[in-house]
Amino acid sequence: MPVESVFPQLEAVLPGVQKPIQYIGGELNSTVKDWDACDVRWALMYPDAYEVGLPNQGVMILYEVLNEREGVLAERTYSVWPDMEKVMRERGIPQFTVDAHRPVRDFDLFGVSFSTELGYTNLLNALDLAGIPLAAADRTLEHPLVIAGGHAAFNPEPIADFLDAAVVGDGEGAVLAITDIVRAWKAEGRPGGREEVLMRLARTGNVYVPGFYDVEYLADGRIRRVAPNRPGVPFRVAKHTVMDLDEWPYPKQPLVPLAETVHERMSVEIFRGCTRGCRFCQAGMITRPVRERSITGIGEMVEAGLKATGYEEVGLLSLSSADHTEIAEVAKGLADRYEGTNTSLSLPSTRVDAFNIDLANELSRNGRRSGLTFAPEGGSERMRKVINKMVTEEDLIRTVTAAYSAGWRQVKLYFMCGLPTETDEDVLQIADLARKVIQAGREASGTRDIRCTVSIGGFVPKPHTPFQWAGQLDAEATDARLVKLRDAIRADRNYGKAIGFRYHDGKPGVIEGLLSRGDRRVGAVIREVWERGGRFDGWSEHFSYQRWADAAEAALAGSPVSLAWYTTREREYNEVLPWDHIDSGLDRDWLWEDWQDALEAAEGGGAEVEDCRWTPCYDCGVCPQMGTEIQVGPTGVKLLPLTVV
Repeated sequence: MPVESVFPQLEAVLPGVQKPIQYIGGELNSTVKDWDACDVRWALMYPDAYEVGLPNQGVMILYEVLNEREGVLAERTYSVWPDMEKVMRERGIPQFTVDAHRPVRDFDLFGVSFSTELGYTNLLNALDLAGIPLAAADRTLEHPLVIAGGHAAFNPEPIADFLDAAVVGDGEGAVLAITDIVRAWKAEGRPGGREEVLMRLARTGNVYVPGFYDVEYLADGRIRRVAPNRPGVPFRVAKHTVMDLDEWPYPKQPLVPLAETVHERMSVEIFRGCTRGCRFCQAGMITRPVRERSITGIGEMVEAGLKATGYEEVGLLSLSSADHTEIAEVAKGLADRYEGTNTSLSLPSTRVDAFNIDLANELSRNGRRSGLTFAPEGGSERMRKVINKMVTEEDLIRTVTAAYSAGWRQVKLYFMCGLPTETDEDVLQIADLARKVIQAGREASGTRDIRCTVSIGGFVPKPHTPFQWAGQLDAEATDARLVKLRDAIRADRNYGKAIGFRYHDGKPGVIEGLLSRGDRRVGAVIREVWERGGRFDGWSEHFSYQRWADAAEAALAGSPVSLAWYTTREREYNEVLPWDHIDSGLDRDWLWEDWQDALEAAEGGGAEVEDCRWTPCYDCGVCPQMGTEIQVGPTGVKLLPLTVV
């Protein structure tokens, strides 16, 4: 039976809500398929507003991969703003997709991609608006399977009660494998109900079904063990890894939004994974090994994407794009190919030691010359050794001097506050570094018209990193440290006005810490926050620390755990961590030894962990355990200009 569109109900209320265009759909390259011609139907969600969710590469890739399949349908849904939520609740309009405005409840699978934990309350809101029971245990055959993915899914425990399943790792092959299992189960007449299809997914060893695991706790609140409660369910669930990116040239037809979004560009992922070994970086750890896309693969994706979208900017994306073994050839080849077309290239924040002016000039040759962003992360040399970010002050000054000499006038520097073993003095050295950057720029350019923006983020310890055992700095200490830094920057009349200073207070980071390293008991806190009106916690104007603190106190009352227990407490080696049964490929002992090296580095010792792309293996465990390997060039292939017809 075809599913009714809710658009007739929606159309009447759109004039009364802000940015109604975000609920309309019909974007260039979007897909609407015949409901009855498909036997497996996915609703894909990025749990944030349209303007943030639409450019998300992960959802865009899965949307296209699924819709390419015969008999498979995928549509998108995003979080609705509070004004729209109010109208939907008043009029009985359910959570809907933007493609064909079909109710999310009617799909077979509801896939939600989390790149940050602060979207968890938006998941609950979408489930409630869709008419899907919040607790997985309360769902029936009439409800879709709710499946989480994305980086936050590497610790799905805080939302375990709300999930039917979670997928860790690369999604392209995973969603197709899940689709095949669901299709076969439906074709057989859905035998055994939800339990049976979830068991088939769990038996693959690559899909985590929280309901099939029991968690036991010690009297002091720590976890005693996590174990399967059914035969045939694996003790550990392994991540998916796509090994040949050239076989997955997605998105081929990138979506072009109707409304303004956070990124107005066409993006190509030039490689996946990172082995720089920065100890704070979850993304670098969980996406190992490095897999490069070939020069020709990149060139074909850029050509197809520009034709399909009409964009004038191409983002070359990865965790550290300047580390592609042939980035110079990629940049020059693309700049040559699009000479005179106003097509500019951009890299996300660039490592200081991987940047050079030739590369920067190629990137800006055909378009605008935007500011440059570098991420030293730690303010002092000592801190950079602790986090294994081996960039010296000399490296930074040399790089910015070259940039200012070549005509750049604006540089942005990104740092973190609250790193393990950090002191006030480490943070205050950021002010000294910024002054030296301005001075170097003035000398190199011969002008005082030089700007440097210092941007500070609070450090949040993440699962599957060497810092997963670290205590987090509390919000008050973080804020006090940042105030001292702000005052130090402003106090210098010669440099103060040339240095911009941006920072977030420490409170959102504490809640992110609760959600990133929490266990199943945190689910009650998330639900309490949502019931008290929590939505869009990643947005400062909607976030309320007090609401989270009060909800944690209420939901965890009478238990040995608390907000501080989950955040500021340092863990011991023998503690069972909530995500230990999720296998990212990283050897736990290797992570612990790297944590000990960090603590030694704080005292002037410790070994630097170099990039294993160019050194002998450091035995992190990923390649042998996952049956993978590092894939890098050089290939020696050149990107030829297109033939002009």
